[in-house]
Amino acid sequence: MKVTSIILAGGKNLRLGRHKAFESINGKSIIERVIGRLESLSERMLIVTSSENTKFPFIGKSEVVIDLEPDRGPLGGIYTGLLASNSSHIIAVACDMPFLNTDLLRYMIDISGDYDAVVPRLDDGKVEPLHAVYSRRCLDNMQEQVENNQLKVHLLLKRLQVRYIESDESRKLDPQLLSYFNINRQSDLDRQLPLPAMRSKYKLW
Repeated sequence: MKVTSIILAGGKNLRLGRHKAFESINGKSIIERVIGRLESLSERMLIVTSSENTKFPFIGKSEVVIDLEPDRGPLGGIYTGLLASNSSHIIAVACDMPFLNTDLLRYMIDISGDYDAVVPRLDDGKVEPLHAVYSRRCLDNMQEQVENNQLKVHLLLKRLQVRYIESDESRKLDPQLLSYFNINRQSDLDRQLPLPAMRSKYKLW
């Protein structure tokens, strides 16, 4: 099953001070890396962004969609993308996750079934709602929260039938859990991932 992929790129990037999606790793922008990992899974790819951030250095076959509800954070972006999609399910990922794992994402799609959402959950209990699969059944709950300015995605998850993927399950396909690594600060860009096997698999350099 191919789905619509939603790349959330409407953030203000306050901690880094510039648009994270444009940063380069080994000569390739992060947004280009994200698009490359999603292509084989997607019937459409939508970059959901604010009206101030519409020019991207690379979009490939993606379409740029403007947030329907400005300043509503990631929840508003997911809602915009899901509403624009013709698919029964979407993959929603942040634009600053350069090491997405296609096998893991495909697995999440395959097990989505009748669940409202499929969301990774790490050992410390932290969930990754910006690396998740959502069904169109979520739309009513999303719309209600956006209209009421209840913008926490964690609140949405409490209202849904969620299939959580625990860390051990994720590690079967992504042993280092690099899928969930994202860029927030300059130190994240400067971080070294030295293992040769990781360099080769994730094409870091």
